[in-house]
Amino acid sequence: MIDREQVRKVANLARLEMTAEEEEQMTAQLSSILEYFEQLSELDTTDVPPTTRAIDVSNVTRPDELRPYSDREALLGEAPDQDGDFFKVPQILQAEE
Repeated sequence: MIDREQVRKVANLARLEMTAEEEEQMTAQLSSILEYFEQLSELDTTDVPPTTRAIDVSNVTRPDELRPYSDREALLGEAPDQDGDFFKVPQILQAEE
């Protein structure tokens, strides 16, 4: 199915250095994987819908709801530094000259 020259080419593209023993082992492993995919291609999947996951997963987050915070002063009091009604943070962007 796959030969050592193809394994060398893939290893080169992936920037992998492999010994002759590793090339031989990888050739056998990749051939085994490709044989398995060949077996899978023989299955009739005409009535099987395409999926992205083997099991159904749903998002369990709650919807965002805007609610005012009852004690704004307490929240601002937790800030290490504030400027009036705002949190004061260190500048991270340089001003354009």
